[in-house]
Amino acid sequence: MNKYTEKIKKNSIIPLEFYQQYDVKKGLRDVNGKGVLAGLTNISAIHSFDEEGDPMPGILEYRAINIKDISEHLKAENRFGFEEITYLLLFGELPTLEELTTFTQVLAAKRQLPEDFVRDIILEATSCDIMNSISRSILSLATFDSKASEMTLENVLDQSLCLIANFPLLAIYAYQAYNHYENGKSLYIHYPDENLTTAQNILRLLRSDKQFSDIEAKVLDLALILHMEHGGGNNSTFTTHVVTSSGTDTYASVVASLSSLKGAKHGGANIQVAKMLDNIWENISDPSDEVEISEYLRKILNKEAFDKQGLIYGMGHAIYSVSDPRAEVLKSYVKELAEEKGLHDEYNFYKKIERLAPQVIAQERNIYKGVSANVDYYSGFVYQMLGLPEELYTPLFAIARIVGWSAHRMEEMLNMNKIIRPAYESVLTTKKYTKIEDRNA
Repeated sequence: MNKYTEKIKKNSIIPLEFYQQYDVKKGLRDVNGKGVLAGLTNISAIHSFDEEGDPMPGILEYRAINIKDISEHLKAENRFGFEEITYLLLFGELPTLEELTTFTQVLAAKRQLPEDFVRDIILEATSCDIMNSISRSILSLATFDSKASEMTLENVLDQSLCLIANFPLLAIYAYQAYNHYENGKSLYIHYPDENLTTAQNILRLLRSDKQFSDIEAKVLDLALILHMEHGGGNNSTFTTHVVTSSGTDTYASVVASLSSLKGAKHGGANIQVAKMLDNIWENISDPSDEVEISEYLRKILNKEAFDKQGLIYGMGHAIYSVSDPRAEVLKSYVKELAEEKGLHDEYNFYKKIERLAPQVIAQERNIYKGVSANVDYYSGFVYQMLGLPEELYTPLFAIARIVGWSAHRMEEMLNMNKIIRPAYESVLTTKKYTKIEDRNA
């Protein structure tokens, strides 16, 4: 394997100057981190620079509505919003009360798996990787769908609603099976309650006593809303557009997007944030000593501590520089939940790291834009306070993002009549094929 690996390295690395010569962007971004326009979407928009090109506080809009306005209204009215914002992203407009009631009932009615599916599919083969378990379950669901390959908009919408409704079941049942068969814990398979929201049902399905507080459910509801959608250029949503353009079915498309999301550079970052903060807490003598904290952050950045990858997780974003609006929204709810849980000191510790980390990064790195906390920074803390197992952190992201993927898939279907295939230019020099007996060993 080592010899084969060296051959791959020798013959597969493309010199950096070729990217510059042919004006090819790595990761669809230029050297300044600015995104390369790869498509158009009506579903959401991200703003991080003003008209003069200067960094500004980040803005995230769902169907042209500021996410901060959405969260403020939900908080002021003290209600859940996942179902309403799902309607907004899918259909492009806010529902009336009657429309929301009907839509919520539709989702509740679809929140059920085929008979014996849990026993025969989910419990039959467990895995510590819940994302892989979800993918297997989705492909299995395709075998129960007589219209799995039908590409009408009505059918794809119906399939999307079924997946949105059942993602919590697929994720939590997969975790319960793993926790039982692999960790020797008790097995709980609760049925969802049609009178509860998505966030409430997640906590009900996960906990042995099915109990949760109102603030717990509402903070989880908000976290799901903030993770629902983030433009068409993020890795998993871009995957949705690319795979949908090939004409593949809904189940295959969603599994492709799931495979993208599970990567540590996309959906797996919040787990690393939680682990990193625990590591810092355990390795400093005084949580109030900012000099000691800064020095330990410097060690992390210089690959001398934590996972030795040189990353302070939860800090910085490919698009936002001044601020990530999702992190700002979530932080206001985190404080309330921390107070209920008696974790005031831990909350202040998170705030301190949030303030100190950008300073250390600016001192140690040549950065072209500002660094601020991203949504992963506080979402990991939220999941910890809710007592959610780490194995479900990324699946929770998927439970939310299936909404955005579904909206983008239908948008791509409506606009893919004229597909321009991407062009790839070879930078190889010409070689001649030689007879095998004439080749060097």
